[in-house]
Amino acid sequence: MPDAPSALLSRTALGVFGLNGRFLAISEELARPAGLTAAWWQVLGAVLQEPLPVAGIARVMGITRQSVQRIADLLAAKGLAEYVPNPAHRRAKLLRPTQEGRAAVARITPAHAVLATRLAEELGEAAFAETVEVLDRLTKALDALRGAGVDGAAGAPESD
Repeated sequence: MPDAPSALLSRTALGVFGLNGRFLAISEELARPAGLTAAWWQVLGAVLQEPLPVAGIARVMGITRQSVQRIADLLAAKGLAEYVPNPAHRRAKLLRPTQEGRAAVARITPAHAVLATRLAEELGEAAFAETVEVLDRLTKALDALRGAGVDGAAGAPESD
């Protein structure tokens, strides 16, 4: 079956797109009572452990720098995050959550924990852990292919 890898890629992509939509909808529900949106929560979550430049947040999240910049500026304007100097780069400031931003994320934690427990019960803890491992492997494989220049157009003839 020469089309098997192509079909598997398509099924995987469609499945991930569907999961992304579901995760975003659930994230919106979890974030709303804390006064956040799913996107705000994602950006704050990316900098809870350490401040990062906007480009670093975008890399972690797999989205454009411009999208993160817009959200980071909103978070800063609302007092949920702040820009601080970056010792490694004069112009690319670091984003870090304020105490108010940390408190907003903390308000999500109980509902997040309930969802995590319910999902673990539904899937089984071993299958849940295996799902994480498979998604990690898929991410690394896609990153390796992209880094090697394999983007679907590699090897295709150039057009004039």
